[in-house]
Amino acid sequence: MLARRARDGLLWSAVAVSLRRLVVGYALSVGVGFSLGVALAASDSVRRGLGPVVTGLQALPSVCWLPLGLLWFGLSDAAILFVIVLGSALGVAISVDAACRNVPPLYVRAARTMGARGLVLYRRVVLPAAFPEILTGLRLAWAFAWRSLMGAELLFVAGGLGHLLETGRELGDLAQVVAVMVVIVALGIASERLLFDWAEARLRARWGRATRA
Repeated sequence: MLARRARDGLLWSAVAVSLRRLVVGYALSVGVGFSLGVALAASDSVRRGLGPVVTGLQALPSVCWLPLGLLWFGLSDAAILFVIVLGSALGVAISVDAACRNVPPLYVRAARTMGARGLVLYRRVVLPAAFPEILTGLRLAWAFAWRSLMGAELLFVAGGLGHLLETGRELGDLAQVVAVMVVIVALGIASERLLFDWAEARLRARWGRATRA
């Protein structure tokens, strides 16, 4: 089945569509979530006002955002991107907030003693110290983005791997369903190895935590 779909071009087209949506949606999620997370960590008033909202919305399954996205953006890629962003950006925000607050207070006090304040304090001290924990949140957000994308494509006929999976279900084609699932898993593993394992290895080397043979 994989070979047949690869030969007729449907598989590669679906992979290209899904990956494009995933990369764009994840990039937007990181931008929105990172900014929100820093705001939550830096300001107690922002955290008191928005913290419970962010936590509550994070508990909402991402596919629940699809009806709202369709009402706002219609049958378009924007609706799917909306679902991806809402499905993963809040996780990024929560992880950035927690990571920044877990930075040892000694680092912050030492930086303030040397005159670091505001954005300089976060850019030079807090965020670099928090980045190992932030990276874990970014890895989880990537998984959330994948799930959000597949949920949206399953319910919204607009190409992509989710659409190919749903087509197999409608036709009763078990082989196609399993083949698409294998492709999704393979892409997930490949992205983990190529993106996050590489970033984690570089981070460990920079912090002197590289594993010795």
